[in-house]
Amino acid sequence: MTEYARGLSHEPPVKPERPQFSSGPTVKFPGWSLDKLKTESLGRSHRSAHAKGRLKYAIDLSRELLGIPDDYLVGIMPASDTGALEAAMWTMLDPARPATVAAWESFGNVWIQDAVKQLKLPNLQTLSADYGEIPDLATIPQRNDVVFTWNGTTSGAMIPNTDWLEPGREGIVINDATSAIFAQEMDWPKLDATTYSWQKVMGSEAQHGMLILSPKAVERIESYDPAWPLPKLFRLKKGDKINRGIFEGATINTPSLLATEDYIAALEWAKSIGGRKAMFERADANAKIVKDWIEAKPWLRNMVSDPAKRTNTGVCMMFQGDWYESLSAEDQAAVPKKIVSMLEERNVGYDFNGYRDAPPSLRIWCGGTLEAEDIERLLPWIEWAYESVKDNT
Repeated sequence: MTEYARGLSHEPPVKPERPQFSSGPTVKFPGWSLDKLKTESLGRSHRSAHAKGRLKYAIDLSRELLGIPDDYLVGIMPASDTGALEAAMWTMLDPARPATVAAWESFGNVWIQDAVKQLKLPNLQTLSADYGEIPDLATIPQRNDVVFTWNGTTSGAMIPNTDWLEPGREGIVINDATSAIFAQEMDWPKLDATTYSWQKVMGSEAQHGMLILSPKAVERIESYDPAWPLPKLFRLKKGDKINRGIFEGATINTPSLLATEDYIAALEWAKSIGGRKAMFERADANAKIVKDWIEAKPWLRNMVSDPAKRTNTGVCMMFQGDWYESLSAEDQAAVPKKIVSMLEERNVGYDFNGYRDAPPSLRIWCGGTLEAEDIERLLPWIEWAYESVKDNT
């Protein structure tokens, strides 16, 4: 790869066939095209038997691929992962109970703000850590309700295990798994409410979220009536019981059936290649390419120092070395922006800049819908662009 960087007039010889490296919405599965989507449900009421059947099929296929226990409920929610996660928080977190919200990147910090400023939970423990680190989760009391993000979408730091959650713990566990699920195995017996969006690891369309509830979560919802107003989009109960229709394809509000068909196509593709295990293997292999490349470059480092906590989805890297560290903070922040701009102009790679609130960085998505060859083709271009920026700064 370094041979291309030595001469700025010599760009790498090949480009990725698919230059989409965004961390959400992510690239479609290989071979995706609009003509792969079934259209019989389009223009139909989402309450029709056919449309509800397609929504239920999306639920059932999700359950099958993810290995979700039979006694857990799986439902389609509005407003993507955010809507699903906040619906869980608003309907289950009781001010009379102690709670912990743990965060180590941007979205986790949003859940902290929800707990502090919106729900105003009086008996609240908040745990936070800098980008690339994870707080000491073992300090969370087992009686506390817990909200956490399995995989830090904007930092590339994931939990290495669930040992900090004891089996049969008193508190409920709310898990934002949106950039982890379909890439990392979920420990279902320890999770009470798990959420994700279609547009992350599966590369499907945005605005729809999934909410997965354990029997313990259902019991909490049915036994607890929040004192705060609940928007219609968060209302999971019908009378004193959970509205099971939501988990059978009767969505709270009108879903996009075109987006539903797109998600179904992605699920069927994942099933055809071997299910979630194959998706895990693809993400692991893709991430290894990037992680090994970072380790071989003295001017880069993984944002996450502990290898056990490094994600296999959105791998984040930061710059280092004498030249970079001699720059002003403003010029340091400009380096990744210039690299991304150069490669986007050449249709080599799109949307792989670090998250706007993260330290200056690059973030390459490695989930299962990515092809390894495209990642291998991108990396020499990043090095070429880095050397170009360096020589012209």
